[in-house]
Amino acid sequence: MLTRKQQELLLFIHERMKESGVPPSFDEMKDALDLASKSGIHRLITALEERGFIRRLPNRARALEVIKLPEAYSSSLQPRRGFSPSVIEGSLGKGQPSPSAKPPAEERSNSVAVPVMGRIAAGVPISAIQHNTHEITIPAEMLGSGEHYALEVKGDSMIEAGILDGDTVIIRNASNATPGDIVVALVDDEEATLKRFRRRGDSIALEAANPAYETRIFGPDRVKIQGKLVGLIRRYH
Repeated sequence: MLTRKQQELLLFIHERMKESGVPPSFDEMKDALDLASKSGIHRLITALEERGFIRRLPNRARALEVIKLPEAYSSSLQPRRGFSPSVIEGSLGKGQPSPSAKPPAEERSNSVAVPVMGRIAAGVPISAIQHNTHEITIPAEMLGSGEHYALEVKGDSMIEAGILDGDTVIIRNASNATPGDIVVALVDDEEATLKRFRRRGDSIALEAANPAYETRIFGPDRVKIQGKLVGLIRRYH
């Protein structure tokens, strides 16, 4: 049985390694869990290692291996009721077709069509995500596994995270998040926003990356995670 912080750290390490193949640094872990010092991370890692969830690899800095995840983790990935965009899945990470089978044209060209679901607020609130407006084609290696959709950014509250007004963000469909993730959050089933996910005790904090905007705090029943940021497309005119 893991504590909440132990589970948060384990899932953060797992997600980071799945996305980049490299374990996060102790500073990144500390920031993700909102801890005051790295000594707390050392204690959590030791506890996870003693319980058989991770293994430290010898003679390599920052070398961690996730051995297993909590049983409840797989069930927590099931999508919640509410907004569930229709998407076209990428092929990366899936089984390869047999030699006799012809792959679809999208796989042959190593690109994937992703639906654009409207606009997302990165600033003042706008109405919830719209329906599929059109599709964009992006390289499959940009996605990884899972279902994806795209959103056009409206606002400047995430500029210090490198997300500008008019950008198109690529979102992996997910219903849970690790502190520090940039997520699509649906507030009160009415307002969609792109913010950094944090926890404040039992509450959820949606944090801007622009000092002009305040961090907003909500009860856990008011916020539904609709996906996590995995990529960004920007056009230069």
